[in-house]
Amino acid sequence: MDFLTYAPQIIIQWWDPPNSIYGMIHSQTSTPTLYSKNMLLPPPSTSTPFLQSFLMDSSFQIQNSSFQIEPRKKKLKLLDEDDDRNHGEGFGLENLPRDVLLDILAKLPISSLIQFRLVCRSWKLLSVDPELSRLHHAAVAENDPTLLFHCDYPIRNQLSFVELSSGGGGDEDEDDEDDEDKIVRKISTPFCSSMPEFNVVGSCNGLLCLSDSLYGEPVYVFNPFSRDYLELPKSKQFQEQEVMFGFGFHPITNEYKVVKIVYYRNRPGKRRVIRNNRNYPKSEVQILTISKETNKNPWRSLGKVPYQLDRQAAEVPVVNGRIHWLSRPGRVAGVLGRAIISFDLKDEQFKVVTKPTHVTVIRSNFHLAVIRGCLAAVISCGYGKLEIWVMKEYDSQESWMKEFVIHGVYPARVPNHENHYQIGRPGLSRRMVRVLCVLKNGEILLEYRGGSLVKYDPKWKEFKDVVFSKMPKLFQTIVHLGTLNWIHTSM
Repeated sequence: MDFLTYAPQIIIQWWDPPNSIYGMIHSQTSTPTLYSKNMLLPPPSTSTPFLQSFLMDSSFQIQNSSFQIEPRKKKLKLLDEDDDRNHGEGFGLENLPRDVLLDILAKLPISSLIQFRLVCRSWKLLSVDPELSRLHHAAVAENDPTLLFHCDYPIRNQLSFVELSSGGGGDEDEDDEDDEDKIVRKISTPFCSSMPEFNVVGSCNGLLCLSDSLYGEPVYVFNPFSRDYLELPKSKQFQEQEVMFGFGFHPITNEYKVVKIVYYRNRPGKRRVIRNNRNYPKSEVQILTISKETNKNPWRSLGKVPYQLDRQAAEVPVVNGRIHWLSRPGRVAGVLGRAIISFDLKDEQFKVVTKPTHVTVIRSNFHLAVIRGCLAAVISCGYGKLEIWVMKEYDSQESWMKEFVIHGVYPARVPNHENHYQIGRPGLSRRMVRVLCVLKNGEILLEYRGGSLVKYDPKWKEFKDVVFSKMPKLFQTIVHLGTLNWIHTSM
């Protein structure tokens, strides 16, 4: 069943054992009501509620109390086994102090928060509070990310997700459940009829940028959980072209921008297939600032691209307000090898980023990643060895540190999906493995070509296959922050 069209019953509950206080909010009541055993709320200044979220279908029991679900339009009652008559009166959700309520909601995982906003009109209005978006974004950034799966089979128009963290910002043990117990759920795209196949350009602050895989146009900015989306205006096209995209946010300007890099050739009156897809002598950079008035602000041309960028890279990481690509092998700024090229979303300029000292990368099996908010370079050294270098201080060559070394990274882990056909995807079609992220417990999450996830424990030097319930078979993984952010949300 489609996750975003299903709203089960929700119980949000917390307790303060020293004061014997128990509170809850239940979605099945006609009027959202909060109860506690002694009819007192935890004082915001003296206690911080511990939060859990339960998705209920019928009933729930806890120790010496039980919840009795009555017909809709009747309030849910808390029955105490010692005295089921002396349970007091409830009071409305609006009686909660705003800062306490926002603190509770900010600790929910995005799936529960979306279901919360589907309960009633007042809760939906509360969910669009800008302060809630800010607090929730800060909370999820401290937890393990949400993984989005963009499926290749049968066509590229399917998105699904799994939450690696259960929210709450608590101890690591709270999220240490088996991967098999976590369920992959589908995400419906409201524009699927107008764009049958799409690529994911990038993920930034909970927003996705999607491009039409058939026509090479960036088409939508989309929040897969709130389902907010914005259709982008058309950009300039050339007769014979190869296109690259970037999508990111700059914290100073508080603006999202889409960058389109076009390598092209003009042959008036002629149109033929270019067998060498790198044989495009001309180039142009186009940029679009995302805002509510996007349709009134057309694409701007910034002129020629000063570097030959790798058109096959699957990763376009955004760090420090800059989008990053790799150059094609060659000589850049007098240095032989492959350079890291950044594009500053504030001043809209390209720049060469310094690489780790004594590291010369010419081979194609070199890619970029984001490790704990820092730019990282993942270098394949041959014989199944990966080195992960992390730039601790942005644009400082001395700050590059060899954070991880993984040996034996190429075991026989590539799945063989019978009767399925993988559509060629840039980057993964030639690379065996890529680094996705580092989890809170220190494990490194890897994606193998063809659709396989693996965790590597650097402490014990062990690999572990990652399998989720209802996991797709052919996919590309996007590391994502599940938030309610939209293009106007202040970070």
